[in-house]
Amino acid sequence: MRALAAATLASALALSTPAPAQEWPSRPVTMVVPFGAGGAVDSMARIIAPRLSQILGQQVIIENIGGAGGMAGAARIAKAPPDGYAFIYGNTGTHAFNQTLYKKPAYNAVTDFAPVSITAHAYFTLIARKDLPAKTLSEFIGYAHANQARMQFASAGAGSGTHIVCVLLNMAMGTQVAHVPYRSTAIAMQDMMAGRIDFICEPIITAIPQIAGGTVKAIAFLGAKRSPALPDLATTAEQGLPGLNVSTWNAMFLPRGTSPAIVKRLADAASATIDTPSVRERIESLGYGVAPPEQRGSEFLTKFLPQEIERWAGPIKASGVSMD
Repeated sequence: MRALAAATLASALALSTPAPAQEWPSRPVTMVVPFGAGGAVDSMARIIAPRLSQILGQQVIIENIGGAGGMAGAARIAKAPPDGYAFIYGNTGTHAFNQTLYKKPAYNAVTDFAPVSITAHAYFTLIARKDLPAKTLSEFIGYAHANQARMQFASAGAGSGTHIVCVLLNMAMGTQVAHVPYRSTAIAMQDMMAGRIDFICEPIITAIPQIAGGTVKAIAFLGAKRSPALPDLATTAEQGLPGLNVSTWNAMFLPRGTSPAIVKRLADAASATIDTPSVRERIESLGYGVAPPEQRGSEFLTKFLPQEIERWAGPIKASGVSMD
């Protein structure tokens, strides 16, 4: 009888004890993309997810939760159980911009997450509606100065990379063009192609198809040097506007309190994923930069994140943009 009771107790304890990290994952894992389908972050997530699933041995399911410049999706993970079965594929917007941009952020990016790893760096292009009467950056700046009172630029949401990069562009040009936030880049792009929006500071990954299709007008590349994916598009510096060299990053975060062993397992799997030749080739062909080995892993991201929040706080405050 005692043996039976002991066995029953042992069984109950086993059921109530979290599975050891080496058994993770034993079921599908959810990757929250905090922006709408079809945007740059979503596109990257869909490149990564199939190979990540193979490496982990369980399906990685993408769930799009847009809103508040990515903050709605990030808040979901900040409050999720720390069991490793849900993580966010976030970016500079969700974990750096929002901490300064919003008066009351829905989470603390540093303390409410377990940093996993940076995976890639994003670069931006200035694209405009195809009938906007400017072909070069200098012509665009002249047009913006003359028409800023009635111009509008779009973004994937307040606090998103597409928003803050265009805020920096406005500051560099000395203009005050009105901002129109959307729930996703895809919807914003549709309105620009229809002529209802004047321009977007768009990640290169989602700008390339529209540029190639002639549905938008490419004005300038917002990086330090030309992109191999768009070699004919001159940088802002080449076109007389130096200092506007902008890039952002994508990274994975688990909820705070997740086992360090699970964090490391996901970080190692992410690193192996982006090192897979077919995945790397796809990422680079779309104008993204794969994170170098020294930028991968929890230790680097843990130190890097507070620095990024501080780095972006200056230009965001200087812009005067603030969200409730």
